[in-house]
Amino acid sequence: MLSIIWYLFIMPISIYLGLNVAYLLLCAIAGLLRGGDDVPLTQNPQKLRRIAVLIPAYKEDKVIIDSVEANLQVDYPAELFDLYVIADSFLPTTLETLKTLPIHIIEVFFEQSTVQKSITFALNQLPHNQYDIVVISDADNHMKPDFLRRINLAFDQGWQVVQGHRIAKNTNTSVAVFDAMNEEVNNHLFRKGQRAMGMSASLIGSGMAFEPKAMIKGMNSLQTIGGYDKELEMNLLLDGYKIAYLKDAYILDEKVQNLAVFERQRSRWIAAQIHFIKFYFKTGIIELFKGNVHAFNALVKSLIVPRTLLLAILGIGFLAGLVFLSLPTITFFGILLSGLVLSLVLSIPDYLLTKVSAKDFMTLFQLIFRMVRSLLNLNKASKSFLPTPHGEVDTHTK
Repeated sequence: MLSIIWYLFIMPISIYLGLNVAYLLLCAIAGLLRGGDDVPLTQNPQKLRRIAVLIPAYKEDKVIIDSVEANLQVDYPAELFDLYVIADSFLPTTLETLKTLPIHIIEVFFEQSTVQKSITFALNQLPHNQYDIVVISDADNHMKPDFLRRINLAFDQGWQVVQGHRIAKNTNTSVAVFDAMNEEVNNHLFRKGQRAMGMSASLIGSGMAFEPKAMIKGMNSLQTIGGYDKELEMNLLLDGYKIAYLKDAYILDEKVQNLAVFERQRSRWIAAQIHFIKFYFKTGIIELFKGNVHAFNALVKSLIVPRTLLLAILGIGFLAGLVFLSLPTITFFGILLSGLVLSLVLSIPDYLLTKVSAKDFMTLFQLIFRMVRSLLNLNKASKSFLPTPHGEVDTHTK
């Protein structure tokens, strides 16, 4: 009986956990070997393209004005880029203020609001053939002054889909610091590391740039409620596009500042990940046999356990080995836990590591607990839109 349980359950799970850690460690090491696909700003552009920056925003009255004003300051000819705020459920006073700024406003009204609905609607409202590039920016995002110039140079090199380097705009609470770390780990593993291995970089939902026709086709094929960026990535890979990563094209993103928002956001992300696997598992396998390793790799990335959950699983396994004095269990989980921690340490930049104090580790344990608890809300997250609020500070987590 024990042997049957071993072969049917324990061994497959052990192999799966081992492959998770091995993949992450491989990406972490690869990310140390190469940067992104950046072109030096000293290189003269072949042409200056017209750019539309779409900013989908749902009830983002607290941050939208500040973001628009910041993004209007980018170092790119004003006549060659336009900001479009896709305003969903804004206060009348916010709309009146926005109308005083040199931007375009597209109001949207949906029975069930989602980011992808807003973006798809706006794409279909853009003047035909007026723009060479479409950039997606969140309502709280601030593009660095040279962001659009770097995007334009990447398109000079023939890229049609580009992911910029999204970093934290704030590290004012312990939760925000760890969320900023998570962002940079993703950048290292799934953008720098992927490009170093010859794979397409992962899209992340904002700081992205597209050739308009490619994006319109990809967006019109979406079938999810949340996590549209992963499905859009797969659709583009299926169409033969590759995705560049610009490590020097920075866009600032507000990080989660309290535990409740963290839990809700992770519920939405995990629900989207599960939906993606259900919908694209067969497709990813078929694409492998067609030779499309980029699409297959997108599936592989979706099969990776969220790192906070993986930490919890491996940590519990290691502690169980200690409690029951099982040397094989201690060895197995100890090796995997060490490999996971090493992959994280290699991926976190020094400027964030120096921000962590001893008391912040209590927050880390709370985050792990909240991540595990977020699994209880997956059914709700898979059926409804759970936006992440911005501009809210939780002083209890500083």
